[in-house]
Amino acid sequence: MKIMVSKHAGYCYGVKRAIRILDEVVASTANQDEKIYTLGPIIHNEQVTTLYKSKGVTIINAIEDMTGQNGLSNKIVIRSHGAPKSVYDQIQDINAEIFDATCPYVKKIQNTVSTHASIGYNIIIVGDGNHPEVVGINGWCDNQAIVVKSVDAAQKIKPMIGPVCVVAQTTFNINVWNEIVVVLKEKFENCVIHNTICLATNQRQTACRELASQVDLMIVIGGKHSSNTLKLASICKEIVNTIHIETKDDLDLSILSGNEVIGITAGASTPDWIIDSVILKIENEGEVFFDGKS
Repeated sequence: MKIMVSKHAGYCYGVKRAIRILDEVVASTANQDEKIYTLGPIIHNEQVTTLYKSKGVTIINAIEDMTGQNGLSNKIVIRSHGAPKSVYDQIQDINAEIFDATCPYVKKIQNTVSTHASIGYNIIIVGDGNHPEVVGINGWCDNQAIVVKSVDAAQKIKPMIGPVCVVAQTTFNINVWNEIVVVLKEKFENCVIHNTICLATNQRQTACRELASQVDLMIVIGGKHSSNTLKLASICKEIVNTIHIETKDDLDLSILSGNEVIGITAGASTPDWIIDSVILKIENEGEVFFDGKS
């Protein structure tokens, strides 16, 4: 049996940066009266968030959920997905200390929609309207954006007065994005297109597609609620038999039987130690040739 690991798998730059910022906040917080919060999980990985919970980090869903007294004893970390402008205003009102771990690529999209909305552009966000990144981006144009995630939805957008600015969720499927862009260009004459899909997302999707065509089985490792991981699994499933797991404990080794070449990829919020533990579990079950990076 041979294992091939995608050359683009695991933590992306934005996730590494968010984890580093949270680590620095934890390390600098010695006073027990100081409380550390993250607005939503720092990244979509349950094992990582459980680790930080053991270090005293509390996940909240809204600023109102902060239980400490107002003032600098409260530290709030904005996760890599970002947050609406209204959240920053709320934090200022309660005088808490803010640490912004928003991915720089997401921050750029927020600035893009804010700038264009301020000069009269209609905003269209291509992505999942329920995803925290998209919710955050919409919050920088007064929640006035139209959000679509399919060609059918794009075709149903009603005519609008004025120019149109189009951006994408950073983890959106590049192929679907291209199809939607064709529709929007035909629909709106004055349409400015910003392909804001992250390079790391594009690289991961391209690499997993290539790897899936070379193997008998793909294993996609990452959080069950991770958008980019789910997209990787979806892409692989179109090509080859694919399983999506969070950790080695989810891996039923019997499914490996009869497969000569196993491909492995992982979402942008999956730490190396989880990927390595899956590989070790497979290796420890018998003779496996580990080919390293494919």
